[in-house]
Amino acid sequence: QQRVVLMDPSEDPDDILQANRSREKTFVFDMVFDHRATQEEVYVSTTKSLIEGVISGYNATIFAYGPTGTGKTYTILGTDCEPGIYIRILEDLFKALEATAEEMDYTVSISYLEIYNEVIRDLLNPSSGFLDLREDSRGSIQIAGITEVSTTNAQEIMQLLTKGNKQRTQGPTAANKTSSRSHAVLQVTVTQKSRRQAIGEEMRIGKLFMVDLAGSERAAQTQNRGKRMKEGAHINRSLLALGNCINALSEKGGSRAQFVNFRDSKLTRLLKDSLGGNSRTVMIAHISPASTSFEESRMTSIYACRAKNIKTQV
Repeated sequence: QQRVVLMDPSEDPDDILQANRSREKTFVFDMVFDHRATQEEVYVSTTKSLIEGVISGYNATIFAYGPTGTGKTYTILGTDCEPGIYIRILEDLFKALEATAEEMDYTVSISYLEIYNEVIRDLLNPSSGFLDLREDSRGSIQIAGITEVSTTNAQEIMQLLTKGNKQRTQGPTAANKTSSRSHAVLQVTVTQKSRRQAIGEEMRIGKLFMVDLAGSERAAQTQNRGKRMKEGAHINRSLLALGNCINALSEKGGSRAQFVNFRDSKLTRLLKDSLGGNSRTVMIAHISPASTSFEESRMTSIYACRAKNIKTQV
């Protein structure tokens, strides 16, 4: 349930000289799923508990991480008959909000964007070109000119997302025919206001980010050349920046003297509030059972292990 053991496929069990240098690794996580796990199981054990926090005004972030072809987009978006985390969490979010509707007025707005080669594109309105990240007077990061859609219906959102997902930059690589070549970020903002007219009116704002990261595989695996190679370098750069932020946030000793470099990439800058601070972060790491991707699986597990050690100072 909680342990992953990676066996090195190139190892010979009878080789006595290599016995002490085995590359077999064991990782322990909060939850481990094998190939039999259903979408529902994954959702209930990883994501369902975040809804309460978002309604109370905390932020939450869910990452789908791993090499290409291991099922990140499937986990997050799913198919029509096996919906993924997106639709399940939104349905439960609206149910939970309706339960508080007598005391609270709420609005839910969503935006859906992709970060491709370090530029931001709006997936709900692709014709708007590349967008800029700006900081507003309160210090929160905004995207200038992004389309925000307010809705009270999970099905409506799902149609928008399916439409948006068709606009995503995909490209064939040697590892996967429809590899996502960009990071897709769904941002759900829940704003609540009490119906009782009290003095010092307070608003609760909770943000939920769901990030479908681009594949973290090595260039050798995808046999990319030219444009694809450059694109891969950009993907790896933003994943490295994310890794650096996670490292700094999970440093031993928990001293805040450690500088967290959120400005290294657009992705980390956008997620600044939802990595540190009042936030809960879930990383769903995907690995392939194939022996050819042993290296990728090892690196993915190490990366996810670091994310497990994030210490947030609320």
